[in-house]
Amino acid sequence: MEQSRRELIQHTIGIAWPSVVESFFLTLAGIIDTIMVSQLGSYAIAAIGLTNQPKFLGLTLFFALNTTVAAFVARRKGENNRAGANRVLVTASIYALILTVIITFLLMFYAEDLMRLVGSNADTHESASAYFRIIMGGTIFNVISMLINAALRGAGNTSVAMISNVAAAVVNVCLNYLLITGNLGFPALGVVGAAIATVLSTIVSSIICLVYLLKKNSFISIPYIISEKLRPTWEQAKAIIKFQSTMLIEFIGFRVGFMVTAILAARLGTDEFAIHQVGMNLLSLGFAFGDGMRVAAVTLTGQSLGAKEPRKARRYTQICQRMGLVLASLIAITMFFGRQSLFGVFFQGEKPEILTIYSPIITYFIMVIAAFQISQIIYSGSLQAAGDLKYTNTVSIVSVGVIRSVVTYLAVEVFGWGLTGIWLGVLTDQLSRYIALSIRFKHYDFHGAKKL
Repeated sequence: MEQSRRELIQHTIGIAWPSVVESFFLTLAGIIDTIMVSQLGSYAIAAIGLTNQPKFLGLTLFFALNTTVAAFVARRKGENNRAGANRVLVTASIYALILTVIITFLLMFYAEDLMRLVGSNADTHESASAYFRIIMGGTIFNVISMLINAALRGAGNTSVAMISNVAAAVVNVCLNYLLITGNLGFPALGVVGAAIATVLSTIVSSIICLVYLLKKNSFISIPYIISEKLRPTWEQAKAIIKFQSTMLIEFIGFRVGFMVTAILAARLGTDEFAIHQVGMNLLSLGFAFGDGMRVAAVTLTGQSLGAKEPRKARRYTQICQRMGLVLASLIAITMFFGRQSLFGVFFQGEKPEILTIYSPIITYFIMVIAAFQISQIIYSGSLQAAGDLKYTNTVSIVSVGVIRSVVTYLAVEVFGWGLTGIWLGVLTDQLSRYIALSIRFKHYDFHGAKKL
């Protein structure tokens, strides 16, 4: 019997709200992170901001793997194939461990070169390099929590990811208080203290995730894996790598565009890059809400297709879109009425002329961008769960890697529009992705979705 609209909405909310809360608190912790580091000066905000793109570049393979695992497990859940879902996690875990060892070594070894590549200056290079080495040294704990949470989300359990990541966010903020400026007898380690706090918080998250997997009655469960003697298979590994490789193209396209933006912004100077980084932190609230709704779209689309209910997959995505629009409206209202306070808290009287010039401009960009950002993220998640990777990858490469990079370069280097040019590039990227993905979703045939 087909579910009523009200039942679909209730189910969507049940899946979505833990992911939205999780993403919000993670982003909020990142914003608080930046506020606490800002006590050290603009150079500290810029130094940590410089590490973002190389860090995400290093994690690109794992982001692609997480999306793959969530999509595969969601299909197995829809098929009521518990053994298959757990075998996906076992195979992906072995593969992820090998990747982690290789990537961690390379990024720690080339840390200083990467910081120079993204535009570090004399006042930011040493701090950025030290922060980056420590963060990447703890990659294994980040990978563990991300992989387990991806599998649990695919199975429809978004609450564990919320609990583990909110706990990590709280630990991170508390340790920042102790280690950045030195409180309650702890040493003042500055940027290094912020890095140590971040790594320790990921350890907490990974422990919580592993403890949950010890439950016997969980759909994804270590005791079940042991009792059924589930082992990684080459067939499963090939399927995962094939899906991940296609996803990887999209994520690399992301990183190229984001890297170009970061490099051009860094060239404008430490103060300009610092306020740009604050703006990106605030925009990340839009991404957080969008990513939370994307998790719901991936899970519900995957489960619906696994249960051979393609019409329901489309309806779930439409519901996610309406919820996303409400969240985008909240961001716009908050930014409009609170922009002066939001930017001021990061600089606390420092660089008033920079704030006066750029905070209104960046605020208006964020208000518009957030709506396109949240919507296109949801569409992308739904289409990816349906296996429509070629189209979503092409859109990402063209929008982020080409349109965003070209527009940003022209606006900054040719027309000399400074940070306004940087944010114009961000807007054109999000708008082009929204248009392309919304058209695709409207005409996509979920009945012909690929088998995963």
